[in-house]
Amino acid sequence: MVRRFLTLVTFGHLAAVLASAPAAAIEPTALAHRITPAAECDKLVGRSVALAEGEHFTVTAAERVEATKPYCRVSGRVPGAIQIEVRLPLEGWSERFLETGCGGLCGHLRIEADDAEGCAPVEDGTVILASTDMGHETARPGDNRWGNDPGKRIDFAYRGVHVTALAAKALARIFYGRPPRWSYFSGCSDGGREALMEAERYPLDFDGIAAGAPALNFHVQNSFYHAWQAASNTGPDGRAILTAIDLPVLHRLAVGQCDGIDGLRDGQIDDPRLCHPDLVPARCPGAPEPGRCLTDLQIAAARNLYDGAHDAQGRKLVIGGPQPGSELAWEGVFVPRAPGDPIFSRLIAEESLGGLMFTPNPLPSTALAGLRYDLAYLGRLEPVRALYDADNADLRAFFEHGGRLILYHGWSDPHISPLNTLEYHARVGRTLGTDARDRSVRLFLLPAMYHCGGGDGPSAFALLRSLFAWVEDGRAPDMVVARRVPGQAAAPPGVPGARMAPSPPAAQFEPRTRPIFAYPAVARYSGAGSIDDWKSFVRFVPPPSPETYDWAGHRP
Repeated sequence: MVRRFLTLVTFGHLAAVLASAPAAAIEPTALAHRITPAAECDKLVGRSVALAEGEHFTVTAAERVEATKPYCRVSGRVPGAIQIEVRLPLEGWSERFLETGCGGLCGHLRIEADDAEGCAPVEDGTVILASTDMGHETARPGDNRWGNDPGKRIDFAYRGVHVTALAAKALARIFYGRPPRWSYFSGCSDGGREALMEAERYPLDFDGIAAGAPALNFHVQNSFYHAWQAASNTGPDGRAILTAIDLPVLHRLAVGQCDGIDGLRDGQIDDPRLCHPDLVPARCPGAPEPGRCLTDLQIAAARNLYDGAHDAQGRKLVIGGPQPGSELAWEGVFVPRAPGDPIFSRLIAEESLGGLMFTPNPLPSTALAGLRYDLAYLGRLEPVRALYDADNADLRAFFEHGGRLILYHGWSDPHISPLNTLEYHARVGRTLGTDARDRSVRLFLLPAMYHCGGGDGPSAFALLRSLFAWVEDGRAPDMVVARRVPGQAAAPPGVPGARMAPSPPAAQFEPRTRPIFAYPAVARYSGAGSIDDWKSFVRFVPPPSPETYDWAGHRP
């Protein structure tokens, strides 16, 4: 039942929201002129383009591609074996460059400008696009032999994305006679880690960066987190304890107990940190009834999944586990469809621990046998933390360059707990001061959104449009309007074969839009209008709470 929150908000706040239509508030600069090429596409083949730091990019192919706006597709490589593709607009380049990130452990080329809806420069094909395979080619899921090469580890960790930026800018100088005026990076999942790595290691590469659900604590994310989730859902017989049929039971319980905490029963949990579901009511009174109730073993498994990896003394080895409300998204990650099906989280941990974390690497099939949930094993991972993790909160050089960073994360993400992004945001504030952080960083947390998108809450919003307008016109995005995407699956980008629970079919829920305010502000119902219309909500800042994340790998 809808409850009124007029004591928490004012109609003045509502008027301010209504007065700022999202389309007018975040439109990026419209240039008075567009740039045409000064060179021919096919003449780029064979060029060896000098990059900074003694690097060079060799063009192996260049061809005209007919699209909404035709472009010159340039392919090439940087030693060793970093494959790069750059798409150069043939008509009306807008002086913008956008590099897109890669998901999973990459190993393939994917140029996909996600969340570009309403961003005219991207939609009309006037932006240079580029991406990379990050230095290795994965022939099949689980193929991690490239991790035996220290150089390829570095290419994956940070070098591949950096030299791609250098190559794209160098090609722009050759093709148009000038470098980009504005440079952007956007990625989610490992692409979010890549985004933060750029801001931390190469602060001059990009003017605007969007980092979604970043795997910034890579060394524990791909070891303790997924290994724990898999082990917690594996019974003594080696089969899954919880399967897909059990997840609606957990989800109904969590939402039923916590949906109204924010004062509005709307089928979603706005801040799962306030939710501590009691699982006892789900216990089967007698014989097990799959899909209707849970056994004691299943309740214990669910509690372990929520808790996340910890040692025998209860010390956390990861920042946090999946949040209440995310249960339907567990399918295909650490909860399979049937008891005998493989658990995807186990495959992630085996692939990483068996190929990327140690020298020499153990065999993937034995990688989990040596895993111990203790501080000693965490210490063994410290060398690769310095290589893979994007957890350096000192973004001073990026801010001084004028860089702008948008962080975003779905509260119902099963792959990477949103507490990782919250902790990073808090550390940036402690490191540089909250005023400096808030001038250059915005964090958006989307209720009921899965990994990088999908879910049964509003998950699609004008990310790139907001970023472009902030960088080019100085209009900081303090609010975005997100819309629900009915039936959209939420498979993590770049992870072949991953299965995620799809959102309910469109017939089961109404279209919904919601304002998503920059953290720590949240949306609250004004007391009037449809709860599925963003204009019925106002900005509200909850009382501050201590942002402490006590885990064994904590950095000050």
